[in-house]
Amino acid sequence: MSSQRDTPVGYRYPRFAHELTDEQLTMPAEELAAISRYQLTIQPDTATLYRQLAREMADELRANNERGEPTRWILPVGPKTQYPLLARICNAERISWAQVHAFHMDEFLDWQGRPVPSTHPFSFRGYCDRNLYDLLDPDLRPHPDQVVYPDVFQPDRFGERLREVGGADTCFAGFGYRGHLAFNEPPVTRWHHYSVDEFAASTTRVVPLLEDTLVAHSHRTTGGYTQAIPRMAVTLGMAEILSARRLHLITDGGPWKRFVVRVLLLTTEPEVTLPVTLVHRHPDVRVTVDADSIAPCALGIA
Repeated sequence: MSSQRDTPVGYRYPRFAHELTDEQLTMPAEELAAISRYQLTIQPDTATLYRQLAREMADELRANNERGEPTRWILPVGPKTQYPLLARICNAERISWAQVHAFHMDEFLDWQGRPVPSTHPFSFRGYCDRNLYDLLDPDLRPHPDQVVYPDVFQPDRFGERLREVGGADTCFAGFGYRGHLAFNEPPVTRWHHYSVDEFAASTTRVVPLLEDTLVAHSHRTTGGYTQAIPRMAVTLGMAEILSARRLHLITDGGPWKRFVVRVLLLTTEPEVTLPVTLVHRHPDVRVTVDADSIAPCALGIA
């Protein structure tokens, strides 16, 4: 299956983000949807987005169970509100997770690179335990060994486990203001530069977080108090993300994401400075956004 939709006759897509025109940045959502390079779903609001995502995940899991096949997912915490809804559907419809292999993308580390405990308010593991696994009825839960997080002490083990189960069927991923997937932030400084090929081959590793990631998290969660945000993380790499057979990219970020959404939907070439564009090399990509995230960019003071 190709991730690319047919190019409208006579339309010229920009190769790189800096080539986006004012017309493309301010194009109404319905016009952008008509020329999107990927299969695109626009939900009217975030509540509808979360409900539909939970429903689709439950349906994929049920279909795999009926075929007697495992479900192998790479899962984010962001978006995350779908998880309690998914647990509720699975309990009501008796959809078992016995054959689920859940590979979670990342986890915060403290400023010295140590894992935060699951009781930490920013722990992704703790969030998923409270809002997904603990909510599933006990007889529907996956075996704990089938729930995998990147291990700061054995980073290569994540990729090994993924290969052992046959790779991921679907990678669900949010994408950030800078276009990062998981904590694969742009690895560019004045001192080091990496090619697209090098970045695409990145695997599970420890990363310091960019300042704008700390600002974004503090804006959403702590009223701007950056001191509360952990400074490091362990993340799967772009190689693990791109190895999934299907990519489902989701954003609910509203005005923070309008530019990067247009970069994703319209550009054609991967850029290290915008990691989400590396999916341009993937054969099966779909994108889901809420209406606020795909509204036109404002190019001046209103």
